[in-house]
Amino acid sequence: MSISPDARSSETPLPRWLGAISRLPWGLLYAVGSCLALLAYRVARYRLDVVRGNIAGAFPELAPRARRRLERDYYRRLGELVAEVVKSATLSAEELDRRVTLRNLAAARGELDAGRSVLIVAAHQCNWEWLLLALTLKLGYPLDAAYKPLHGARSERLMRSIRTRFGGTLIPAKEILGRILSRRGARAVAMVADQEPVTSDYKWWTQFLNRSTAFYMGPEKIAQATRYAVLFASMRRIERGRYEVALEPLLAARAPLEAGALTERYARRVEAQVRASPQDWTWSHRRWKLRRPVYSTAASALDQGEPQQPRP
Repeated sequence: MSISPDARSSETPLPRWLGAISRLPWGLLYAVGSCLALLAYRVARYRLDVVRGNIAGAFPELAPRARRRLERDYYRRLGELVAEVVKSATLSAEELDRRVTLRNLAAARGELDAGRSVLIVAAHQCNWEWLLLALTLKLGYPLDAAYKPLHGARSERLMRSIRTRFGGTLIPAKEILGRILSRRGARAVAMVADQEPVTSDYKWWTQFLNRSTAFYMGPEKIAQATRYAVLFASMRRIERGRYEVALEPLLAARAPLEAGALTERYARRVEAQVRASPQDWTWSHRRWKLRRPVYSTAASALDQGEPQQPRP
């Protein structure tokens, strides 16, 4: 296993209480996660209206019983994810290597070995926290990860301690392009880009899971500015606590890029991933709050991706 040069220690100390909980046996952590999932689903009904609405809109062809089964599967997987994120605090590099298999690493390393940085984009599918840790460990090069800082200072420190424990650097998404352009040397830049672009000036509208959907164009803007090669990290669950990630080319380095082309390719990869394993996507996100502007809903544009530019 090749370990990146900056994958040595966290930039934020690990709280002792988290370390103690994280060292509990896998079976106990998963049992606690299952209980939390049951409480969230049956008692607290955590974002249940959001989950039901999102699933109904994405899969109108499913019978009510099938939709309820997908709901239950999603909450169960959410409980498992909580257990796995907690375990991340003390998970060894060797165990992470056994639990997350990375395929086609050569697609990234070929660029990095040639002295060129790469952009890796992923979605909130399966365990994206382990994906970040696995990339940090196995790429063999420094990694910068764009992220959205959490509102609570305590939660922010806690997640930073987990996400950076093997090294790597977290950079707020709004600062990522400027920080990238100031870097020297080959490195990987990672982004989870399927969030709804509520605060972004640039949006790409396309059909996604049976709805007109706005996509964040951050990766495309970075690719345009840097001419980096872009890879999609497709993640699938093999069994509980074990995943496989395939790095799939989206854009070659220095390739010409039409407006919206990269974002559209990304949207199609994410959609295929969700349809293949819908229980592993984050249905509790308020993904469809935005409504497509009236001026971009002409019949001729309904089935085509279309950019929404910032107003002058």
